[in-house]
Formats: sequence, structure tokens, C-alpha cells
Amino acid sequence: MNPILKKLGAIGLVPVIKIEDASKALPLGKALIAGGLPCAEVTFRTAAAADAIRAMTEGFPDMLVGAGTVISVELAKKAQAAGAKFIVSPGFNPAVVDWCLAEGIPVVPGVNNPSNVEAGLERGLEVLKFFPAEASGGVEMLDALAGPFPQVQFMPTGGIGANNLADYVKRSNVLAVGGSWMVKADMIERGDWEGIERLCREAVTAVHGFTFAHLGINGENEEAARKAAGIFSLFGFPPKEGTSSIFCGTEIEVMKGPFRGSMGHIGIKCWNADRALAYLETQGFRGVEETAKREKGSLSVIYLEPEIAGFALHVVKAK
Repeated sequence: MNPILKKLGAIGLVPVIKIEDASKALPLGKALIAGGLPCAEVTFRTAAAADAIRAMTEGFPDMLVGAGTVISVELAKKAQAAGAKFIVSPGFNPAVVDWCLAEGIPVVPGVNNPSNVEAGLERGLEVLKFFPAEASGGVEMLDALAGPFPQVQFMPTGGIGANNLADYVKRSNVLAVGGSWMVKADMIERGDWEGIERLCREAVTAVHGFTFAHLGINGENEEAARKAAGIFSLFGFPPKEGTSSIFCGTEIEVMKGPFRGSMGHIGIKCWNADRALAYLETQGFRGVEETAKREKGSLSVIYLEPEIAGFALHVVKAK
């Protein structure tokens, strides 16, 4: 997969921006980055789009700024000249796709049916925009497309917000979700950068679907672990013994000997462990590769460093 698209997948959410005043591009970019979204799809729905893209790419060189609503080769050329790192179109325009491929620019054309998907595959595309997502069948359509096209990843956009984001990001064939609820045009117009940053932070958390999985307690030995498990059973947590630990219900794990963490470990569930790890690494954590477990090439479990208050932390992909 193209490195830029792969990075978008690690972020998991692409703000779709309509901006009327290019002078607001820099403070907007700053708010997006501060909110945990160092990327943007600036749509060619206004005359300010090219200047806004240029301002963001020059002001924040590491930010992944792309152009959206690119419906002609002329607009694609303007996007390229402005410094866009990727191009997104609402539909499948063969002329736009072919020009981008010839220029070596990552392109994500819009599709909403099998024929469009096959047109993308014919040109070697691995990532396609699913648009308009909700109006085209939503996650049920994505599930249907996953059968005949398991090699394709989608960027669904259209009708997606905080209320249904989780339904999309938990799908294995969703690379990233496009949305505008955290960067509404009126918020940009009035310069509500704090509000945009707050909504971005909330959206980033929602993308990962972090929830508590279980608490691990380090026992001195098997005898101590069984004794502790017996006590937890008094509270309605039935013990189930395994090779190296005893689970009490599903939320407490008593280890049969010293394990990771000075005191124990905490498991956190997430929708996509690879994406969660990429995010947590930006927050100062490091994945401990020797603890990683993978299923069908995707990360399912990995421990992190450093510890938190004496507890090791690991993320686990929700079933």
C-alpha cells in the first residue's frame, strides 16, 4: 500500500474540510494537530481550497494534507501545484484516476457499487472511497463488498458522525473514515479553534473504542493464585484455571507467578490494535514486539512500555 495511505490508516480518521478563507488554514491545521489528527482533506468546494492546501502544507510539512472533491484533471493539477499529498474524488472519474496514477499521486476515487470497485482494481488501486456511505447502504454494504473484494480497503464518507463512527471503524475493510463533524464550516468561519481541537480529541478516542478488558494481578505462586481466586469467587467472580493464570470471571486475572508489571497488568480493548498502537506511540508508549500476537497478519495483542503506577499495559483487539 502507498505509504501516505498507510499513514492515513494508522490515524483512522480524515477530517473533511470546507474552508472559505485561506487565512484560517494555519490556525485550523494547528488545532487539528493538537487534537490528534495530523491530516486533512481540503475539499475543492470553495475558491480558497488551493490556497488553504498550500498554507497547511508549507506551515506543517509533516501534516498529511490532501485535496477532496477533485472532479476534473484541471482541479487535480491545481491540487498538485498546491502541494496536496493525496487526492480524493466523490466518484470514479477515469481521467482523474489515470492522471494521478501517471503523476504518482495517491488517489482515492469514490465508489458505491461492485462495478466501480472492479474499475479500481483494474487500475491497481487498493484503497477506494465509499461515498455517500450512509445513503449507499452503510456498513451493510461494506460487509457485502468484503466478500468478493477482500483485498480492497475503503474510506467511507458521507453521513458518518460521532453516533455511528464505531460501526465503521471496527470493520476490517475500513482503512479510515472521512468526516466533517469535528471541523464544521461554521466553527472554522468563527475561528473556534478550541472547539475544533476538543471535538478532534473526542473523535480520536472514539476511533479506537478503548474499553476496559481486565485487571491482571501477579501472584507469588500457584498456591497464592488459587487462594486469591477463591476469595474473588466470594464476590461472584467464578474461577477458570489456565496454564499460567486463573481468570475470575472475565475482568480479573490472577497470575500463577511474577509476570509483566511490578504489581500486575491492565488490559484495554480496542477496535484495531495496529491503529491503537500507532496512536499510543505518539503519546509516549512503545510496543514490546516480543509480546505481540497476530491473527491473519493483523495485531491482536501487544504489551506497552512504560508501566502505569506499577502496572504493565496491553491492548487487545476486541472480538
